[in-house]
Amino acid sequence: MQVIRITPRGYCYGVVDAMTMVRRAAQDPAMPRPIHVLGLIVHNRHAVAELDKWGVVHLDGPERLGLLEQVPSGTVIFTAHGVSPAVKERARARGLNVLDATCPDVTRTHDLIGQLVAAGSAIIYIGKKGHPEPEGAMGEAPAGRVQLVETEDDLADLKVPKGSPVAIVTQTTLSRWDTAALIDRLKTMFPEAEVHNEICLATQLRQEAAVTQADQCDLVVVVGDERSNNSNRLVQVVQEVAHRPAYLVGTVDDIDPRWLVGKKTVGVTAGSSTPSQLTRQVIEFLEAYRPDPVAVSH
Repeated sequence: MQVIRITPRGYCYGVVDAMTMVRRAAQDPAMPRPIHVLGLIVHNRHAVAELDKWGVVHLDGPERLGLLEQVPSGTVIFTAHGVSPAVKERARARGLNVLDATCPDVTRTHDLIGQLVAAGSAIIYIGKKGHPEPEGAMGEAPAGRVQLVETEDDLADLKVPKGSPVAIVTQTTLSRWDTAALIDRLKTMFPEAEVHNEICLATQLRQEAAVTQADQCDLVVVVGDERSNNSNRLVQVVQEVAHRPAYLVGTVDDIDPRWLVGKKTVGVTAGSSTPSQLTRQVIEFLEAYRPDPVAVSH
């Protein structure tokens, strides 16, 4: 089977930096123990499992400030998704050794929200509910100053003080196609609103490459974790923008041969938190794949 290796794909610099920080901390005998990661360092269970072998403890849960209370002592590492100032202050108040693996693009969004708050803006944040990135970013502002919007249904609940300047900010791992309709609706509601598209370059380049190169494919396989927002968005943009079938697989074992029936060319891409060896295994399987002639005939 012909395989198109969609490029760019896989690890971005923010993920590489975060993984490297955790690995170095685990290998440093002088690092205060135990070592806890507040959340999953990246949203890929295989990447997390690799670090767990070094004795690192990942705390998984919906709310970072609450998770922090599970860290008894030693070192706490903040994930690439970022945390609120309240989490940082609490960690230091407790005397924990703090390592911050927040992606620089996420840090830039935090700084932007702080500036918009200081300017008196009402902030509408387009992001995914329950994802740790919006939690950290929204924590940069007093309660109520940042309102989270995920779908058009959320727009009816917006409460913006009369006369207040409005700023629209996006989560870094969404797609520009995702946010376009929401931004258009918001601009209709608030014509003077400032729009700050914070979708990171790595995310955008991977999505655009997937859409463009999917034209050459009968279907696209995205290698990534089901909890990875950017991996799910890759599937979405291939389906909705490139109009090609697309499937998310965690490993090569998740490939369903029925997807491949009648297909000659398959594109492969990967989320920015997907270990390279997982993508390589998928590519090798597909390149060697030969359909069962009996199955195909039926």
